[in-house]
Amino acid sequence: MTDKPSVLFVCVHNAGRSQMAAGWLRHLAGDTVEVRSAGSAPADTVNPAAVQAMREVGIDITDQTPRILEYATALSSDVIVTMGCGDTCPVFPGRRYEEWTLDDPAGQGVAAVRPIRDEIRERVERLLADLRPTR
Repeated sequence: MTDKPSVLFVCVHNAGRSQMAAGWLRHLAGDTVEVRSAGSAPADTVNPAAVQAMREVGIDITDQTPRILEYATALSSDVIVTMGCGDTCPVFPGRRYEEWTLDDPAGQGVAAVRPIRDEIRERVERLLADLRPTR
């Protein structure tokens, strides 16, 4: 990894879990980590319940757009975190992978998305602690 590691969050639609994870990492890491997100079959828009759940904790993800997972983006990422995309996510030798098993917020109301949001925050905090050098 370089001085500024890059993390790619991937889920199927790039509309819920990966967008919340990217929002948390941007919020917690500032500009110390390059944050990316993508999906194997991206939706048209970010899940409104995910937007609302993140807004409740002071993080605005309304400007995010679901993106297709591109080979070059995955290849140039130091850490790839997959969230339920199964075999549709490519594997690149030499990259660090984490599979986060999380409930899918698609079609859920904000009450069901809040615990997913909170679990994602805990996982992002652990990831960030691992990425930051010990001082």
